[in-house]
Amino acid sequence: MLNIAVIEGGYSHEKVISLKSSETVFQNLDRDNYHPVKVRIDDAGWYAFYNDEQVEVDRSNFSIPGLRFDFAFIMIHGTPGEDGKLQAYFDMIGMPYSTCSHLASTLTFNKFVCNQYLRNFGVKVADAVLVRKNQQIDVAGIISRVGLPCFVKPADGGSSFGVTKVKAEQELEAAVRLALEHGTQAVIERFMQGREVTNGVFKGREGVKVLPITEIVTRNEFFDFDAKYKGESEEITPADLTPELEQQVKKQTKRIYELLDLDGICRADYIVQGDEPYLIEINTVPGMSAESLIPQMAAYEGIPLKALLSEIIEVNS
Repeated sequence: MLNIAVIEGGYSHEKVISLKSSETVFQNLDRDNYHPVKVRIDDAGWYAFYNDEQVEVDRSNFSIPGLRFDFAFIMIHGTPGEDGKLQAYFDMIGMPYSTCSHLASTLTFNKFVCNQYLRNFGVKVADAVLVRKNQQIDVAGIISRVGLPCFVKPADGGSSFGVTKVKAEQELEAAVRLALEHGTQAVIERFMQGREVTNGVFKGREGVKVLPITEIVTRNEFFDFDAKYKGESEEITPADLTPELEQQVKKQTKRIYELLDLDGICRADYIVQGDEPYLIEINTVPGMSAESLIPQMAAYEGIPLKALLSEIIEVNS
C-alpha cells in the first residue's frame, strides 16, 4: 500500500480553495490501495496530520516520524504548488508527484508568458500587456494596445483573486495595483466578448484523455470568485456546442497539453468568439472541491473520482 501525501495550503490567498480541494482528494482516494495523509505547507511551516497529531515534516526527505511517503498528490493552488517550486524540490529528492514538471509548472503559472509562448504555435490568445512591480504605468499606451473594456489580473495568481474588469481609463491604475497585491506581475488583456468554456484533460493509462467541455454562464461581470465558489454561475456540462466546435476545442486542449509537455489533471479555459476558441489560461492544479469543474466533467464522462485519482497516481508513480 502506497503512502500518499495529499498536500494542501500554500502561501497565497488561494489557500482557502486548496483546503477544499485537498479534502475532496483525501476523501476519494482508494483506501484499498493507498494510505493518504494530509500535509499542510503554509507560513506556519510543513506539517502532517497523522494519528490525530500534527507532526513536522522532515524536509530533507519529505518524511514524518514512523512514515515515509511514496507519492505526493499536490493540491496547492498558487505558490509553491502550482509555480514549480514543489515540483523542483520533489525532483531533487526523487519523490514522484501528481502534476506536470517544474519547468511546465513555472511556464504555465505566468499567464502572460505562457500565452505568448503558445501564440508562437498558432494558439489564439487575447492581446495583452505586462506590467511589473515598480514599473511606471503608461495608461494611454496600454489602452491604445488593448482597448476598453479590458481585464487586469495577476500574471501569476488564480481563483480570480485580484481581477478587475476595467471600463474607464481612470480605473486602470487602481486595478493594476490590486492585481500586484495578488501577484508579482499584472497582465492587462483585451476584453473578448463571447461564450466562456473550460475543458479538462489528463494523462491516463491510454494516453491523453480530454474530458467533456463545460460552459460557464454568469450574470456577474465575469467568472469571478463569487461565481466560482458561491454559486453565482451556471455550469453546463456538456456545453451546448456544435459538434464541429466541440471537436475544435477538445483538439486544441489536447494540442496545448502536448505542446507544454503537461502531466496530471489540467484545465484549459477559453472564450469562444464566433467559431474560434481563444485561450484564457491553463490550470495545472485545477480546483477539485465540491464546487469545482473537473469532478463535474469526470462524472459526466462516467469516470468515478476514485478511479481518476488512482489513474493519476499509477501513471505518475
